[in-house]
Order: sequence, then C-alpha cells, then structure tokens
Amino acid sequence: MDPEFPDRFNLADYYLDERIREGRGGRVAVAAAGAEYSYAEVQGRANQAAGVLREAGIDLEDRVLMLLPDDIAFVESWFGILKVGAVFCMANPRVTQDDMEYLLRYTRARAVIAQADTLDRLAPAIDKHPRCRARFVVGADEATANEAGFTRWETTRDAQPPTFENADTSKDDLAGWLFTSGTTGKPKGAVHLHRHFAFNTECYAKGVLGVREDDVFVSVSRLFFGYGTGTNLMFPFAVGAKAVLFPEKPTPDRLFDHIEQHKVTVLTNVPAMIRQMVDSEREADLSSIRICLSAGEALPAELYTRWKARWPNAEILDGIGSAEMFHIYITNRLGDVKLGSLGRIVEGYEAKIVGAHGGEVGDGEIGRLWVRGDSAALCYWGDQDKSRATFKADWCVSADLFRRDGDGYFFYAGRADDMLKVRGMFVSPLEIENCLATHPSVKECAVVGIDDGGGLTVPKAVVVVREGQEASEELSAALTKWAKEHLAPYKFPRVYEYLPALPRNDRGKIIRRALS
Repeated sequence: MDPEFPDRFNLADYYLDERIREGRGGRVAVAAAGAEYSYAEVQGRANQAAGVLREAGIDLEDRVLMLLPDDIAFVESWFGILKVGAVFCMANPRVTQDDMEYLLRYTRARAVIAQADTLDRLAPAIDKHPRCRARFVVGADEATANEAGFTRWETTRDAQPPTFENADTSKDDLAGWLFTSGTTGKPKGAVHLHRHFAFNTECYAKGVLGVREDDVFVSVSRLFFGYGTGTNLMFPFAVGAKAVLFPEKPTPDRLFDHIEQHKVTVLTNVPAMIRQMVDSEREADLSSIRICLSAGEALPAELYTRWKARWPNAEILDGIGSAEMFHIYITNRLGDVKLGSLGRIVEGYEAKIVGAHGGEVGDGEIGRLWVRGDSAALCYWGDQDKSRATFKADWCVSADLFRRDGDGYFFYAGRADDMLKVRGMFVSPLEIENCLATHPSVKECAVVGIDDGGGLTVPKAVVVVREGQEASEELSAALTKWAKEHLAPYKFPRVYEYLPALPRNDRGKIIRRALS
C-alpha cells in the first residue's frame, strides 16, 4: 500500500520537528566544519531562519533562491524556507554571473540566500532583478555585506527567537524546484509538492535502503542536487540519523577521511568518483560502509567488480532517479544485485518500456522508459511544450532508453538522442564504452557519433588512458582489435581521441556535445 499523508502537511515538520517530538532532540543531526549540531539545535536555527524570512515579507509559495555550499547554513535555510511555506530553489553557488542572472530571471525569486564568495558574480547580477528584495549573505562581515547591498545572514538570524509556528501548508502545496541537468540548454525547474519528497522517502529510503537511526551519511553529490538533498539531508533526518557535510570539492582522500573519522554507513556516490576511489593507492578503511549508492550515469560492470574486490562489505546499489521524479525509483537492493543492471522498480512506483510505435515492447527490446509514482513533478516551470512531452497523465516519459529482462531487471541503453545509427542499425554508445572500459589500458572513455565525411555516422571513442600508458596509434589499433573481439563487427570505433580527462558538468555527467 502506498504511503499516505495528512492533508495539513509540512516537510519541515515531517523531517525535523517530528524528531523532536519523538525524543531525538539530543541526537547529532549534522556534523560540519568540525562542529556537531543536535536535532534540537537544528530546529532552533531553522525556526530562526523562518523568522528572518517572514520578517522580510516572504510568504506562501514565494520562491527563495539558495546559493550555498554543504554546511549548516544550507540546512537551516532549507528548513526555514519550508517552515514559512515558501519554495526552495537550490542552485550551484559556483555558477557564472550569466547563470546567476538566468536563475534570478527564471525563478523570479523574492529572496536569495548566498555564500559570501558568490558576491563578485551575484551582486552585479541581482541589481537587474529588483523583485528579489530580500538579499542575505552567509559568511561575510557587516561591511562587506552592506557594501554589496546584502544583509548579513548570521546577524539577522541570531536576532530571531528559536521558536516558530510553521505555515499551515497542505501536502499539495508547492515545496521546491529541482533543476534538470541542463546538458542540452539552460536547466529547467521541475516543480514539486510537499508530498512528493515524503513519498519517495517512505518508499525508497525507508522501504528499500532501510535507513535507520544509527546510520551516518556522507555524499559526493552536493546538497543543491536533488540526489544529494535526498540522501544527505532528507533521508537521514527522516529517521534521526547523522549527516556529514563538507563544502569543499569531493576527492577520494577527502571522502576516505570523512568515512574513517565518522564511521560512515551510507555513501552517496557517482561512477566517476567510484572509479577515482578504486584507482586510489591509499589503503582506506571502508569497513563501516554498508551501502554505497550509485546514480547519475550507468555503472560499468567492471567498475563494480573492482570496487567489490577492494571493499567487499560495501555493497554498491546502482539505480536511476531524476529531477522529474525527485529521486531513485529503479534500483538494485541489498542481497539482490544483478551485475550490469539498475535493478527492479521500487515498490510504490510503476514502469514500462515504450517503443516508437507507442506501445509497450517485449522483454529484451529497447524503448523509452515511462515511470509513474506519487513523487512526479507537476511540470517544468515556464515550459508548457516540454511539460506536455514529458508528463503524460500520471506518467513521466524519460529521455532514457532501457530494456527489461524476463525477471523484471532494467538495463540502461543510453539516451534516445545519444543513440548512433551505424550502417543502418542502432548502436548504443554505452555498449561500446563498457567494452573498451575492460581493456587494461583504458581508465575511462566516452563514445559519440561523428560524420565520416560522406554523410554517414561512425563511432568515435574519446579515451583517458591509465597511468603509465601512452596514447598512440598502436593503442588505437589494440582497442579496435579488442572491440571487434567483443562486439558485433560494425560497432567498433573508427576514430580515437585521447584526453587527460572527460568533460563533465557539475553533476558529474559527461558532456557529450563537447566531444563530437
């Protein structure tokens, strides 16, 4: 049976205030910057944040743009926005001034809460958007804040009482926007209700992962991504667990340090970082980890095998989620991992694979993934055409291609717009990439289609070689031979390019358009 929520419902109460009523107020909720904050302390700071916003005139459904790193200010602000009944819009604080102008124009935010090191880009951008009248900066001194036309967050927050009566919101009120990755243009906001986030928390976090009070979470994905917000804020807070936050860029050594120091049990990861961790020569102790999550792009089977050889206790659960559905809806499970697959549908969700003819395809056939469940977004803000193409009745139509086997396991086949047509036959770049990745000289690779000069498409492999290996014509010939031995003859790459690293966006996904 699907989870149900009362009509009067607020996510801040669901994730935070309820923990206090349960008697968990003294438990550590957040570890950040060498300090620890209990659930009671987080609640007090969130109440103060809500007071700041209400005093600034922020009300129901007003959008608040967050440009904050992973730290306690993010947590208190996020809960404060929900408590006042406003709508969170989370974005990367490292984006350019042009991107900040776009975000301000697109969200029409009434308020912004930003880190001090964004002011060089944000201050000139925000002057063009007088609608955003409440401007707060975290981590700046009074003089710097005033000079930029901002209010120092810490000063105004500390002036508020640590009590607050949450806005009388409904489960069907707007709660937040999750931005799409923007790989083919500017990111769009997928609009979500309060109930959407709680639904996935109940079905996936509690139902599949079995998150519990004694879990300790850390994440490669940053909090301003829905993937990170879910697994390193919402999910731990839903059960009274501990979230470890750090604002710096994730690196293998930084992750190893936090895992060892805090005895992390749930690691939110992505394939690119999994590869870096496996390739690290450090003898890291990951014995505390019981679950390593992987999402964002397909996890190669060879990478899973190498990880398990180093850390057999730390099971990788590869899965797929999206901004449109908030979080993961197809996943492998503890004790039920099918190598190379993304697992089975999460209870509470439904999925089908639809062919070009508009009907469902049979087992083993490739088609677009359609998924539904009560965490699906309402729309993309300001884009009715794209909304109509994606949200059909209660189904969300993915741009991803999948196949499903007879046992109900889903296998990723690539994005529809990434598929190559070689000699009249469709070829998945992922299939070629997975083959080349097993060659001992290849660290990672990506395959795209290019024109052969005669109007036909041929596969091009962009390769990053392992340390100690050299890019050469001999290596290209060896990779071609390897591909021909493992794939159908027409699928081997015709062109090779060697780079020191693959271009990735801020979510860690490969930017394929930069490789053509």
